[in-house]
Amino acid sequence: MENRIKYGRMKNNILSFLSLTAGAVLAAFALEEFLVPNKIFDGGITGVSMILTSFVPLKLGVALIVINIPFFIVGWRRMGKVFVIKAVYAIALFSIMSGVFESFQNATEEMLLAVTFGGVFLGAGVGLVLRGGGVLDGTEIVAILINRKWGISVGRVILAFNVVIYAVAGICFGLDRGMYSLLMYIITSRIIDMVESGLQSTKSVMIITEDGKGLADEIYRNLGRTVTFMQGTGLVSRENMDVLLCVVTRGEISELKRIIGNSKGSNFTTISEVSEIVGNHVKSTN
Repeated sequence: MENRIKYGRMKNNILSFLSLTAGAVLAAFALEEFLVPNKIFDGGITGVSMILTSFVPLKLGVALIVINIPFFIVGWRRMGKVFVIKAVYAIALFSIMSGVFESFQNATEEMLLAVTFGGVFLGAGVGLVLRGGGVLDGTEIVAILINRKWGISVGRVILAFNVVIYAVAGICFGLDRGMYSLLMYIITSRIIDMVESGLQSTKSVMIITEDGKGLADEIYRNLGRTVTFMQGTGLVSRENMDVLLCVVTRGEISELKRIIGNSKGSNFTTISEVSEIVGNHVKSTN
């Protein structure tokens, strides 16, 4: 049993970092081959870095790492080292590959093609990174923390950041560039939803476990999510098991899987979509 658990953890970690790697490379390709040459701006810290490097003689990859450092520090303190390690890896690779693709010939100078294919490739890359449990932008860390603190959806927080960035891009580089960037963002968002449902979506998780109390405490301590306890009995084994029910966001699924994988005893978990929540009892206010 112990060897099987270790094998499962190793397999999950390998798949996670493969997803992070593929996503970061794909997003860097979209950035340097479609967006940067045509002055189409991404949102978040990437957009801020693109605007900054248009006026300051600084490499885009360097700006991405430097500006994201404060967000890494906040994330390390509030979201745990596993999440931050994945985020640092994804953003560092994203920055490095941006420098690599910078020397390549631009894919196209046609604005409509750049907006469309840049949005598709960027959305696919960000979606893969999210699926791997990381992020490519420090604003996503802040958005998740704001969601935990005040309950404002991650999508709305990120949208608010991006509206400001696109407004600045429109003022600095022309209204058409701001509109092209906004159109690219809409395409990117839809592709992210196709690759992996957005961070603001909610999941219902049911965990059948031998260590209900310990697992519930870890979920509450790491995610701030309360858990409903139920009792169940196996049909064949006739053993009494704890059944835990909790609701989390998509952005917390990767951390939840890690917590479950590190728990004692055997576990069986199902994760399903939630279309609507009535009430506010599923989340700690701490």
